[in-house]
Amino acid sequence: MPEVTLYFWITKVLTTGMGETTSDFMATHLNQVIAVALGGLAFVAALMLQFSARRYTAWIYWTAVVMVSVFGTMAADVLHVALGIPYVVSTVFFTVVLAAVLGTWYAVERTLSIHSIHTRRREGFYWATVMATFALGTALGDWTATTLHLGYFSSGVLFAVLIAVPTAAHRWFRLNPVLAFWFAYIVTRPLGASFADWMAVSHVRGGLAWGTGPVSLAWAVAILGFVAYLALSRKDVAPAES
Repeated sequence: MPEVTLYFWITKVLTTGMGETTSDFMATHLNQVIAVALGGLAFVAALMLQFSARRYTAWIYWTAVVMVSVFGTMAADVLHVALGIPYVVSTVFFTVVLAAVLGTWYAVERTLSIHSIHTRRREGFYWATVMATFALGTALGDWTATTLHLGYFSSGVLFAVLIAVPTAAHRWFRLNPVLAFWFAYIVTRPLGASFADWMAVSHVRGGLAWGTGPVSLAWAVAILGFVAYLALSRKDVAPAES
């Protein structure tokens, strides 16, 4: 796992936005079944590569995160678009799923800290949690933007405020660091996705109308820049591992 630095959070937010618009781009330009199948295959391939790595490697780890973002978005969207399930219901559903994954992880390993992930089983719990947070964040962001009629920009501002809560609570009120981490991690998803959607959607929907393709490409380039910097500088590698 990478060290949790400012670079980690910036790259994580970028992956959430890129995953959101890339999923939307594939859904509108490809047959939905084909899009989900391609997303699923890429997701599995990225995780297989990650699990085969013997130590943290920036480009492998962030490739896996990007594919979790894309496929997690598809998983949440399928419930609403294909099955007609309201966003509030899917938000509650994925909240229960996330709680179940975290509860099982803690019951088995007695810790939820990412700094303790040194076995394949713990890594499996970690990626299951990450998948659940992406699906939950997607449903939550769409719920605030569409069902509550906040719009994408206002939703982004809302989640920007929310992500500051665990930071402040940890720094000044001694909130448990593991709880603070997972709280912030969940919020990064609707934060990045809301702003990416705002850039991509039409003026009628309150966006900038830049399109899902150009926005996906721009955010992908930004991710590549940060990942290349991290790979070269190794600023996200623990001192002992360096």
